[in-house]
Amino acid sequence: MPHFERCDPAARDWARDAIALVEADANRSADTHLLPFPLPASWGIDLYLKDESSHPTGSLKHRLARSLFLYALCNGWIGPGTPVVEASSGSTAVSEAYFARMLGLEFIAVMPAATSPEKISLIEFQGGKCHLVDDPTAVVATARDLAVQLDGHFMDQFTYAERATDWRGNNNIAESIYAQLGLERHPEPAWIVVGAGTGGTSATIGRYARYRRFATRLCVVDPEGSAFWPAYQNHDWQHCTGRGSRIEGIGRPRVEPSFQPAVVDRMIQVPDAASLAAMRAGSAVLGRRVGGSTGTNLWGAFGLIAEMRERGEHGSVVTLICDGGERYADTYYSDAWVAAQGLDLTGPAATVSAFLSRGIWPGDA
Repeated sequence: MPHFERCDPAARDWARDAIALVEADANRSADTHLLPFPLPASWGIDLYLKDESSHPTGSLKHRLARSLFLYALCNGWIGPGTPVVEASSGSTAVSEAYFARMLGLEFIAVMPAATSPEKISLIEFQGGKCHLVDDPTAVVATARDLAVQLDGHFMDQFTYAERATDWRGNNNIAESIYAQLGLERHPEPAWIVVGAGTGGTSATIGRYARYRRFATRLCVVDPEGSAFWPAYQNHDWQHCTGRGSRIEGIGRPRVEPSFQPAVVDRMIQVPDAASLAAMRAGSAVLGRRVGGSTGTNLWGAFGLIAEMRERGEHGSVVTLICDGGERYADTYYSDAWVAAQGLDLTGPAATVSAFLSRGIWPGDA
């Protein structure tokens, strides 16, 4: 992190004004909607999707970027003219580029070379620069080194995500979900389902549910190739996969410092083909395209709902629309790209179809 002169009045005044700008963005941005996902009323189970794609930068990561900037500003890590560097697969970088431009700061995103062209364009549209690396496992180290070279600040979302967010409230994502469920028939959800990239969202929701003494359980869904699920299963927090995730925004080759396994009640590993099949089916139901990580969330939520039905339970389940599908027109929604990845969506698509029509899951029939 950069070093500033102690008690520099000019830097302190700049930080005060910068914080005001970031807070004003939150004040003028309406809370994201909680959308009902149509399921038969006779099931007695309601599914809701928290639509994080409606943030100004189009994804869940807008919340994270705002929290990270406020945390860095209040800690004195960012001052006037400080270059900001981040390791990101795309959406976090889009949102951080937005806030950096708001504050008149240079922003550089270090990301895998395989990141979708749509996301690279979005980062550049927000005024950011992209530094691509061939090895996905080298992104964090490269970003840290680049920040040192530039005498800038490495934002380090994977370390600071869980501590930068006020998990006790202040209209964080968890508090917002419970407030929006207040008038529904099952206002306290049985499950909240999220993916993990930094682990910041799962930490915020898991901590808040415990703090408010809710019975809600937290399920983290993890794409294939990610380290979170095998580490959770084996209690091996040093586990590394040595590969990146094809589902952008979630999954990591190692367990990141912000991931808090003790607040997670269950983890589900989701094959990439299943994520994309659920993404496409969910998009058809909603009448709009959602991203791949939303498909991962839906796959986990569908499975939990089928289990609840089998046990005769009623209640509500909440998950997230992490971002919009327009970012993935040339990847997840391209049949040619899917085939080139060696993915066959036929089986998972049949599973989702059976759930949506009859509420069953493999093993339930």
